[in-house]
Amino acid sequence: MKFSLGLFNKNDPASYRFNYSDPDVVDSLTQRLFHYFTQVPARQQIVFVCIGTDRSTGDSLGPLIGTHLQKHHYSGLHLFGTLDEPVHAMNLNESIAEIERLYDSPFVVAIDACLGQMSSVGCITVADGPVKPGAGVQKELPPLGNMHVTGIVNVGGFMEYFVLQNTRLSVVMRMSEIISRSIFRSLMLARRITSAQAEHID
Repeated sequence: MKFSLGLFNKNDPASYRFNYSDPDVVDSLTQRLFHYFTQVPARQQIVFVCIGTDRSTGDSLGPLIGTHLQKHHYSGLHLFGTLDEPVHAMNLNESIAEIERLYDSPFVVAIDACLGQMSSVGCITVADGPVKPGAGVQKELPPLGNMHVTGIVNVGGFMEYFVLQNTRLSVVMRMSEIISRSIFRSLMLARRITSAQAEHID
């Protein structure tokens, strides 16, 4: 059983897993994300919701990804959740309401951290359907996303809050860099964003 901040069913055939230590992980993850983004109609906006908080090392994956994405000048990418303005348990409902106010039936990509088995730490998951934030730490939060991207940052099953607080920052940082770079590449390939700086990301 896997405890997570965002749920993931490893038996779901529409789920794909990538290990952050794989030398080809950015290319593989980019290809999978590109597949999703090319299925979204051009008129439908893609909104990224990077869930988590900067007050916990393990739970900072989402805000770190949002901050990486925000650094570049671009148009066409819609983002919620950064280190400065995180989306977390206390404001998730408010953020969902804001998305519904600003966008007409957007395609929502939820990004969150997970806890899992020791052998799965460092794995990045891309899957259909919503993530359920807070599931592994006994918080009742609404599911979110047409698809989700999650990163397994540490081992779950016991004292989840303590585990999240004591997660290695190096693992979280590396995963956030890989995921944000792959998102940019896939969006550029799918022609969903326009950014001179994004073209130079490698």
